[in-house]
Amino acid sequence: MVTIKKFIRINERIRVPQVRLIGPEGNQLGIVSIQKALEIANQYELDLVEVAPNASPPVCRIIDFSKFKYDQEKKEREAKKHQKQGRLKEIRLKPNIDEHDYITKVKQASAFLKRKDKVKVNLFFRGRQMEHVDLGRKVVDRFILDTQDSGIVEREPSIEGRILSFVLTPK
Repeated sequence: MVTIKKFIRINERIRVPQVRLIGPEGNQLGIVSIQKALEIANQYELDLVEVAPNASPPVCRIIDFSKFKYDQEKKEREAKKHQKQGRLKEIRLKPNIDEHDYITKVKQASAFLKRKDKVKVNLFFRGRQMEHVDLGRKVVDRFILDTQDSGIVEREPSIEGRILSFVLTPK
């Protein structure tokens, strides 16, 4: 659950000669030596936390580390809530599909694509149908044409064993 950066350095773990110091109220205290920064943090009875280690000199802030850590975790949880999970829906076809069934499958695929889901279309061959792969290819090509207004082909149709499959992604 906790995905906060493990390499945040605090207090004595900061190993640089000088830091740009930000006070507890957010005001800049300038560039000071690490010993002076630690003394100032001790005066406020707070922690010295390195917030921008890649800056030159690194930026450190005087804050309560446990509160900082809690706020970071809270932000990450909130960001995770608003993340869209990319779902992959699957539609199964056969080479000798009836017209009405075919139209229903196209409508389903279009609905999935409008909801921003990817669609994996599998066309299954059974028995001697493997001798007529061209019929399955025609169904797949027609399916791609009928769904081109709401999605584009991400992975081209390919045969894996007895299954002809491809992936559509939303436009």
